[in-house]
Amino acid sequence: MNTSEPEPSLSEEQFYRMRRLPPYVIAEVNAMRHAARAAGRDVIDLGMGNPDQPPPQHVIDKLCEVAGKPSAHGYSQSRGIPGLRKAQANYYGRRFGVDLDPESEVVVTMGSKEGLSSMATAIVAPGDVVLAPSPSYPIHTYGFIIAGATIRSVPTTPNEEYWESLEQAMAYTSPRPSVLVVNYPSNPTAETVDLAFYERLVAWARENKVWVLSDLAYSELYYDGKPTRSILEVPGAKECAVEFTSMSKTYSMAGWRMGFAVGNPTLIKALTRVKSYLDYGAFTPIQAAACAALNGPQDIVEENRLRYQNRRDVMVEAFGRAGWDIPVPPASMFAWAPLPPGFESMGSLDFSKKLLEEAGVAVAAGIGYGEEGEGFVRIAMVENEQRIRQAARNVKRFLQRTNT
Repeated sequence: MNTSEPEPSLSEEQFYRMRRLPPYVIAEVNAMRHAARAAGRDVIDLGMGNPDQPPPQHVIDKLCEVAGKPSAHGYSQSRGIPGLRKAQANYYGRRFGVDLDPESEVVVTMGSKEGLSSMATAIVAPGDVVLAPSPSYPIHTYGFIIAGATIRSVPTTPNEEYWESLEQAMAYTSPRPSVLVVNYPSNPTAETVDLAFYERLVAWARENKVWVLSDLAYSELYYDGKPTRSILEVPGAKECAVEFTSMSKTYSMAGWRMGFAVGNPTLIKALTRVKSYLDYGAFTPIQAAACAALNGPQDIVEENRLRYQNRRDVMVEAFGRAGWDIPVPPASMFAWAPLPPGFESMGSLDFSKKLLEEAGVAVAAGIGYGEEGEGFVRIAMVENEQRIRQAARNVKRFLQRTNT
């Protein structure tokens, strides 16, 4: 028997959060890179910020040692084992001169990305307004969009325009913003700030009753002898701020998914409670190995810093000779480069695709980091110096062919 009513269809468009998420732009170039490699092409991957070195051997040894214990394979602790929370508190004391209570001001996360997304789930409701930088790493906006919040963009560059944007947001946005996300050293722009910036920011946040979430994932990848600063160094910062850090880049542990949130006890309590519903925490041997990394020899921290600084210098020099001037990043593992001469009107996504297809070099399209990222690409310093020079030679031939 025929009926005039169409059968209901099942589609992801039915799902509220799926409707709110745009296409993941970065994934388009990633898919092209995978296809090219599957076809046997040599692709120099400067797109993904994936460390190419292993963790220190003593950290791997600790992982294996603890994994060999029968008692280590049960459920772990969502908030992190006590020794790891204490190790992170001690790190903040050594590095920044900040005192933290491991019980109430530190929680272990599965990377800074998971920490930020779980924090968004914990503290925002549909309709809440969050101030987030543009351009910025996608989790800084979409973590809150997934949680139902509305994003109001503010600049990433920490100049007077930044402060004017904050004031305008508080004056003209309804409801008033309740959360501000900051990320220095910035991913993707590599911009940094000094302690005076954080002092002004803390004063502003306390006056306007706004929570500040600081992503300090690149805390140890600073160059030219200019260490990054922490917002928690500012007296009174713990009244309004939490900071996220990661072991991914510092200790070459990206795949281990190990990070931290530290700071304001109210925010840490909320994050801890939400995480207790969502996960059982990282595998206990991984947490034990993270303790070994934080408490043991710190040679790898300086080695990684020098490695990326050398790669930065080679990239800036080699790409400059190829005809593409790359601004010198003061920190992070990325360079944020304007599209080269002759390609300014192409758009960052189309340029990234063309560069991959014709030069065999993968970079990340700036538009993937927000509307303000258009006209730029992010170049990761994750290949060795020889491969970076090879990439520059490929780029030079590409620019010569295209501009003739």
